Amino acid sequence: MTTAILVAAGRGTRMGPDVDKLFLEVGGTPIVAHSWRCLDRSPEIDHVVLVIRRDLESSFRDLAQAHVHPSKPWSLTGGGPERQDSVSNGLAAVPAATTLVAIHDGARPCTSALTLQRCLDSAQRIGASVAAQRAVDTVKESNGGSSIARHLDRSRLWTVQTPQCFRLEIIRRALAAVREKGLLITDDTAACELIGQPVELVECPDPNPKVTTPGDLPWIDFLLRAASSAQ
Repeated sequence: MTTAILVAAGRGTRMGPDVDKLFLEVGGTPIVAHSWRCLDRSPEIDHVVLVIRRDLESSFRDLAQAHVHPSKPWSLTGGGPERQDSVSNGLAAVPAATTLVAIHDGARPCTSALTLQRCLDSAQRIGASVAAQRAVDTVKESNGGSSIARHLDRSRLWTVQTPQCFRLEIIRRALAAVREKGLLITDDTAACELIGQPVELVECPDPNPKVTTPGDLPWIDFLLRAASSAQ
């Protein structure tokens, strides 16, 4: 059984004060509803666990009825103080028959079915995978953020995104190691690196941006409209 965990418990502070970016509408639909639909419509996904702020439980139930109309079973669980805590809560809430999980950001609404399928196939084969794209800009390491310290070879650099997919026992063991060492991570694949678990980079065939600042919204809107027209 494959379960998707949609991480939607953050506040998105870079969007601005008193703005919950997940509920900003693009094309008449909240961003997080687009992200949920990506998972619900995937033939590879059997169940969706949404990790949310508890004060928004009724909002997510309304979202399901008004915008998502899910065809797959779904459930809600509370988030934690850090992203890794929210992911751990999501892992604790998956159905007992789950063997494979896809962890996805609620603020990443343009993920294609092909990207999700490739990530799941890769995780099934080797244990862990991540949607990623090659670095296309020249990348520099800074000296305290004020000047260039050194040039980095971009041919070896990738930006990683979500979904991040894992065999369930692997990601549980990896996050247990993170907790044992008292580390703070912002990316689930970093937990796998800690236990020596290989993670396969799965190159996204389509743009897969995350909504972070107000300037991202027009690009997201364009991509969602293009995807809808292509269906």
